[in-house]
Amino acid sequence: MITVVTCGPAGTQAVAGAVAELARPGDVILLDGDLGAGKTTFTQGFARRLGVSETVTSPTFTLVRSYPTNAGFDLYHADLYRLEHLSEVIDLALPEVLEDGGVAVVEWGERGSPALDPAHLSIQISHDEGGEEARRLSIVNHGGAWDDRWNQLEEALKC
Repeated sequence: MITVVTCGPAGTQAVAGAVAELARPGDVILLDGDLGAGKTTFTQGFARRLGVSETVTSPTFTLVRSYPTNAGFDLYHADLYRLEHLSEVIDLALPEVLEDGGVAVVEWGERGSPALDPAHLSIQISHDEGGEEARRLSIVNHGGAWDDRWNQLEEALKC
């Protein structure tokens, strides 16, 4: 596990940028945390690093948004907050769109993890005692998805 504490939104977005720099087509990144923890903020930093020019907002009501990137693949931003059944996650067909070479960042990812690739990166975002805007990001590599990039990610996130 890699744990990083940020001082505010810009720091959370910088961590996201470091993750995005190493992202590859087919990657699934599951974000979890309380309401207002910074999941969409993370995704905005991730998208910015990939050259997304559109404004990235939470897809709470649309469930999935697709953004073309400068990295040569699409970014799929999903929000599972309003979904109550695993079958609804399956209906989003995220594994199928990832087969075409996209990267998925999924807010409230734990809710849908059984329907998604078991090899993924999970990031728990929580408030930290370092201040109102401080966040603690705990990053875990599941199923070996990031084994060959883990050392690079650790290095990129060192203070």
